[in-house]
Amino acid sequence: MNKTYMAKNGEVPQKWYLVDATDKAVGRLASDIAMILMGKHRPEYTPHVDTGEYVIVTNADKVVFSGKKLDQKRYTWWTGYPGLRAETARTRFARKPELILTEAVRRMLPKNKLAQKMLGKLKVYKSGEQHPHQAQQPEVIELAKK
Repeated sequence: MNKTYMAKNGEVPQKWYLVDATDKAVGRLASDIAMILMGKHRPEYTPHVDTGEYVIVTNADKVVFSGKKLDQKRYTWWTGYPGLRAETARTRFARKPELILTEAVRRMLPKNKLAQKMLGKLKVYKSGEQHPHQAQQPEVIELAKK
């Protein structure tokens, strides 16, 4: 009789991946990153255990939006006072480009306590190949292929 395998905490080894975001669509890249953070690319995937990998994203300031999303997409948030604060994707991209990719990935993760651990394994950097994670020997992968 076959038994279903359920991973346990610390049982599945976690690798580090390096992703170059140059000329990649935000949504396609974010969905691929979310799958890796959740661990759904592995046969050992278990929903209630963090089986995902670490992901380092460089060149976050070189991602692209398709269509007119750069001007039409609006990010809104609540400050605690009446009314909402809002800004377009263009102004947020100029202010903090790494926040655009981080928020896109966060919204694709499950809405539970485990998602905070998964999001903590995402490291996003603006430009260049400089990141402080060389000691982890990240493996370069190509995501968001058309």
